[in-house]
Amino acid sequence: MKLMRIGDAGLERSVVRVDDDTYVDTADLEALFFTAPQEFRQAVEARIAAGQVRPFAGERVGAPIPRPHQILCIGLNYRDHAAETGQAVPAEPILFTKPPNTLIGPYDRVRQPRGSTKLDWEVELGIVIGRRASYLDDHDAAREAIAGYLASNDISERAFQMERGGQWSKGKSAETFNPAGPWLVTPDEIADVNALGLWLDVNGVRRQTGSTATMVFDPYEIVRYLSQFLVLEPGDLINTGTPPGVGMGFDPPVWLRPGDVMELGIDGLGSQRQTVVAAR
Repeated sequence: MKLMRIGDAGLERSVVRVDDDTYVDTADLEALFFTAPQEFRQAVEARIAAGQVRPFAGERVGAPIPRPHQILCIGLNYRDHAAETGQAVPAEPILFTKPPNTLIGPYDRVRQPRGSTKLDWEVELGIVIGRRASYLDDHDAAREAIAGYLASNDISERAFQMERGGQWSKGKSAETFNPAGPWLVTPDEIADVNALGLWLDVNGVRRQTGSTATMVFDPYEIVRYLSQFLVLEPGDLINTGTPPGVGMGFDPPVWLRPGDVMELGIDGLGSQRQTVVAAR
């Protein structure tokens, strides 16, 4: 299934995408997706069988999950990205966080924060947690804790991140810094999460091309590992790192400016498009 949330910001309703043109309204079922996923699926299938589908009518597409309890992020998780930044491949996952209020829809505008001089992009595979989980024993247990996957853009301000005390969250936490979606795709629709292509263009120029095959720590290991240090809650979002081609990796570096357009996507998870706008 492909779950979406459509409507004006703050007023989105849950739907399940049937195809490019139609959806099933699941606003009354949204809580079941995490508490009783099989019941949710059966209800959606019954509505499709009964012809209870509606046409998309140009509604805004929001992030496919409501504001999560937490957004967790893994740094330097692609071998080729670590190489372009001149940093060593980490022995254990590097963890930082983003505030949940950074989450926006896949086509919403990205706002450059005040004082920003080094605004950057990062296409990433996002994991959405499906049940409360801690101290998971192995990859099988981690797999069972995953509700689905989505495309994510981990927007970064590198001067804030690298030059203001070395605390990564400073450069990751401004408003609009986490476009997500357009869909949350359930794991049964993904043949191999460790072989997904990722890409990102800026102003029509390809900047990032990668594959989850070059991850240092795969999605199951990330979930298992994080569960040893904190309690994962349903709806939590984990950004799993980015492939090479970020702005700071070029010589000279390439930074985003107001008016720039990012387009990005992941195999099977849809694509996004954001325009950068100036600071408030």
